[in-house]
Amino acid sequence: MKQADYNLVIIGGGPAGLTAGLYAARSRMHVLLVEKIVPGGQILVTDWVENYPGFPEGLAGAELVQRMTDQVKRFDLPIESNEVLGLDLSQPVKKIRLSDREISTQAIIIASGASPKKLGVPGEDKFYGRGVSFCGTCDGPFFKDRVIAAVGGGDTAVQESQYLTKFAKKVYLIHRRDKLRAAKVLQERAFANPKIEMVWDSVITAIEGQKEVQQIVLQNVKTGARNVLPVDGCFIWIGITPNTEFIDDQFQRDEYGFIEVNARMETSVPGVFAAGDVRNTPLRQIVTAVGDAAIAVSSAEHYIENLHS
Repeated sequence: MKQADYNLVIIGGGPAGLTAGLYAARSRMHVLLVEKIVPGGQILVTDWVENYPGFPEGLAGAELVQRMTDQVKRFDLPIESNEVLGLDLSQPVKKIRLSDREISTQAIIIASGASPKKLGVPGEDKFYGRGVSFCGTCDGPFFKDRVIAAVGGGDTAVQESQYLTKFAKKVYLIHRRDKLRAAKVLQERAFANPKIEMVWDSVITAIEGQKEVQQIVLQNVKTGARNVLPVDGCFIWIGITPNTEFIDDQFQRDEYGFIEVNARMETSVPGVFAAGDVRNTPLRQIVTAVGDAAIAVSSAEHYIENLHS
């Protein structure tokens, strides 16, 4: 078998990627972690994490990322800032096309995460960065004493809406159903917050303004009635889509594009594993991502050992 540049290449530097790197580096594998931007993933823009074991008071998402990064550096994990453009998985030694060169590896762990889903309505792209945002931590401070619309009904939408009330004088939380999906404790906090007003059974059909967002157009999904709501900003948290643009159709994926894996985090391609938000999973949390990663590295080690035997 042709010699590979690496035993293992990890694609993505969020919680799953960093954990995979930690386990692989501690096992003395010849490993490389490739991250398109900076390590951290979505938790970099998470204001506060209070459901990760070992931190009873909670901690900022950026701090948790820093702690994870410091930990992998203790074991000399190589982290490269580069973009993966494509994969060639036709041979036991797999090829990864980066923005500046091609590398080869015996095994791959895809931990590229997911990105916020868009509404797909007029004005969303036009006003991105001018009132439309997907990150409360990044942009919340710009809306001091202003009125904001937030869209979604899950944990992220409710938690981030709560965070926005630190700055905004009012937050309209818009949800297409008549009840939230978020954890009960988060719902209780939102309902008790006088700055948050629920807008049930409604969807945004347009985001409007001149140079910046000035209003949104709402439609009631039950009655069909439309109305205009004056707001200064619109934060969108309606779900995520997997960051899998570089894999083409080489893997079995679910109807939403997430990579299908088995209990050992094995994809439909031998020697390629997936962990974290990029895979099909009933729960996307930091704690599940790190668990996925530990399993994926163990499976990758067994795969590599069998290659040599």
